Amino acid sequence: MIQALVITGPTASGKSGLAYELAKQVPLEVISVDSAQVYRGFDIGSAKPDSDQQFAVPHHLIDIRDASNPYSAADFREDAIRLIGEILGRGSLPVLVGGTMLYIKALRDGIAPLPAADQKVRSALTQEAAEHGWTGLHDRLKKIDPRAASRINAADTQRLQRALEVYELTGKSMSQLIEAGNQPCPFDLTEIAIVPADRKLLHSRIEQRFDQMLDQGLIDGVTKIRDLPGIDPGLPAMKSVGYRQVWNYLEGRCDYDEMRHKAIVATRQLAKRQYTWLRSWQNLIVLDQPILSEALKIVRFGSI
Repeated sequence: MIQALVITGPTASGKSGLAYELAKQVPLEVISVDSAQVYRGFDIGSAKPDSDQQFAVPHHLIDIRDASNPYSAADFREDAIRLIGEILGRGSLPVLVGGTMLYIKALRDGIAPLPAADQKVRSALTQEAAEHGWTGLHDRLKKIDPRAASRINAADTQRLQRALEVYELTGKSMSQLIEAGNQPCPFDLTEIAIVPADRKLLHSRIEQRFDQMLDQGLIDGVTKIRDLPGIDPGLPAMKSVGYRQVWNYLEGRCDYDEMRHKAIVATRQLAKRQYTWLRSWQNLIVLDQPILSEALKIVRFGSI
């Protein structure tokens, strides 16, 4: 049997459903790979498994943080490696399920020890951009970190600022730090991606699922989160698709129909980014549908 299984793919592709069906055939425990499900209170909008599902199949990395205490890809890597070892020790199969691609990449390849954001440095870079333009900052990045400059264009101001911020704080380029942080996962990962060939069908599922979330009380859920201490819209949790749009609706920045439309569009854009990640993935087993029989072949024999 394989050491650890990853089930990923674009949002609404059927990842969790496949894992639950697989659990009826194979002793397994689920490790959530979802940057919203880690937070308490983020239930409906993250499609978090309900109490019955969590009772039927052991789940990990769900409801482990308050939203005011951000969870990083580095945190995920450390927790996931520990959990994989523990689950194997119990004689079960670790199954990592979710679509936060940055988490999977961090687990597979390691993650650079990058410094936390520094508002003073960021403000200085923003002032420099106001004086010389972001093109001027990009020219500086070309001298400091040519590899990063080749990936980041001058219009991508957030990533450009971050690359320069890292250099200002550490004296080393981001590329140097990333290279130093390359640490393969100590466990063999067998990776399945559910990649629906019919994008229109996936878009339809996305729309239906968001409407279902609204019917289940997403707006009330976000209202309760807003009232919690230490919560503001700049937190990573509040930037999650769906939550960000509902927050703006509650702030009166858009009406209900506009909120719904923007959330659905943002979810489609998320799916598009996930497709892009998966196209460059190496050693990936691609299924166009969440078919249990195919997943069982992979688990039992290592391939389809």
